[in-house]
Amino acid sequence: MFPSRAPHRTPSLNFPAVSFSGFGSPNPQGQPGFLRVDTVHQGDRQGAKGVYHINAVDEVTQWQVVGATPAISEAWLERLLEAMIEQFPFRIRGFHSDNGSEFVNHTVEKLLNKLLIEQTKSRPRRSNDNGLVESKNGAVIRKHMGYTHIAAPHAGRVQRFYQQHLNPYLNFHRPCGQPEIESDAKGKQKRVYRHYQTPWETFQKLPQAAGYLKPGRTLAALERMARAESDTAAARRMQQAKQKLFASFRVAETP
Repeated sequence: MFPSRAPHRTPSLNFPAVSFSGFGSPNPQGQPGFLRVDTVHQGDRQGAKGVYHINAVDEVTQWQVVGATPAISEAWLERLLEAMIEQFPFRIRGFHSDNGSEFVNHTVEKLLNKLLIEQTKSRPRRSNDNGLVESKNGAVIRKHMGYTHIAAPHAGRVQRFYQQHLNPYLNFHRPCGQPEIESDAKGKQKRVYRHYQTPWETFQKLPQAAGYLKPGRTLAALERMARAESDTAAARRMQQAKQKLFASFRVAETP
């Protein structure tokens, strides 16, 4: 399935330096807490909107939190984003999205200011500015939720599945490719992926990892969560919860 996991190696991370509070992505300088955020819509049916998924990925560790909402109005998003940010164990310092109105508005700006989080936006016509989270849209959200319509009233069920099952599985049990930067003889850089490890494994090996944690969070508590069950058992439990979730959609829509 995956190449061998190599927890003894720390990936070499290198990102372009771009200033905050404007266009272009920030430079985490190897520190966690800089999120890439995007929206995925679960389609329309007969004029009715489907569930919206909000995908947030930390640029350095690839720690991922997914949320669901019936609408992307400012009122719905404020509550959801606050709940999603709370699920990250480390302090969030940056919030990078495209220029969609769901994220570029006074309500989101007020929330981020309250949490002391800087906001940046992708540059116009630069599709690669948010490539990390966009790749996770397909590899995670579309893989697990598919493309068929899921009615907006099911958003609460989807959100509970994400928070209780999918997000813990993604961060403690699902290995993902860790980038290393290589330069050729001409100095041209490219990212290569030689080994896989979970976001938790990446985070705990950061220098002074404990210093990035939110108050009340500890490395020992996170390690207990990671060791509570095997990767295989966690995947099986997540899949069973997903099957129940989709079964509830069918029951709710049966006349």
